Amino acid sequence: MSTIPKEVLREMINDGNLKTAGDLHSYLKDIFKDALQEMLEAELEVELGYSKGDRKSKKTDNRRNGYSPKTVKTQFGEMNLDIPRDRNGEFEPVVVPKNKRNISGIEQKIISLYARGMSTRDIHDQIKDIYGIEMSAEMVSKITDRLIPEIKEWQTRPLKPIYPFVFMDAIHYKVREDGQIKNKAAYVVLGVDLDGFKDILGIWIGESESSKFWLGVLNELKNRGLEDVLIFSVDGLTGLKEAIQTAYPKAEIQRCIIHQLRNSFKYVSYKD
Repeated sequence: MSTIPKEVLREMINDGNLKTAGDLHSYLKDIFKDALQEMLEAELEVELGYSKGDRKSKKTDNRRNGYSPKTVKTQFGEMNLDIPRDRNGEFEPVVVPKNKRNISGIEQKIISLYARGMSTRDIHDQIKDIYGIEMSAEMVSKITDRLIPEIKEWQTRPLKPIYPFVFMDAIHYKVREDGQIKNKAAYVVLGVDLDGFKDILGIWIGESESSKFWLGVLNELKNRGLEDVLIFSVDGLTGLKEAIQTAYPKAEIQRCIIHQLRNSFKYVSYKD
C-alpha cells in the first residue's frame, strides 16, 4: 500500500514535469534538501525557544546569527546546505551533526560491499555510479579499517562458562591472495547455550583443516571463559577426538549425523 495518496503523487508528477527515473531522482533530491533545511531551522527554533521574528516569546539572551554553508553527502548525492548558527555557539544540530559531512549512511554501504569481497577500487566505482559521490580508494580503506577494532573485540569477547552443545567444523574456500588463488579453511565453532540459543563462539582462518589447529582453537575458548561442554559434535577428522579430550577431557564426543550419512552414501549407488 502506498504511503502517499495517489492524488499527491499525481500532483508531484505534474508539478515537477516528471517523465523519467532521472527526473524523479532530481525532484526527490530537491525535496530532501528543502526538508533538511526546514529540519535545521526547526531544531534551532527549539534550541532558542522562540520562532524567527517572535521577540515576545524570547526568554534567552541567545539569538540567531546567520548561516554557514556546508556541503554534505547524502543518499541523493552531494548537496549544499545553509546551517543556521546561534550567537552563543551552543546549537548542536542533530540532523546534520557538526564536523560530519556524510549523512547518507554511505559508510555502512561501503562496509557491506567490502564484506562481499569487493576491492576498494571496485567500491569507489560502485559508489560513484550509484550515488554520484566521489570517494577515493584511500577513504574507502579508512572506512573499512574501522571494522578491525570491532572484529577484534568480537573475536576476544568473554564466553559463557557452560555450553551443553558445541558444533565444530571447517568450511573450505578458494580466495585470492597476493595475486594467486589459494585454499583457506574457516574454522567455525557454534555453541548452544543453556537457554537453547545458538551462538557463534568464533571463526578462525587457517591454511587447511588440522587437529593441531583445532587444539589451538579449543585452548583459546578455554582462555575466554568456556569451562565445560557436555557434547561436541564433529566430523571424523583424524586427531580431532584426541584434541577435544586434551582440552575438555570430561566432554562427550558425537560424530555428526550429516557426516555419517555422507560417508554412508559413498557405498550406495547413485540411483538408490
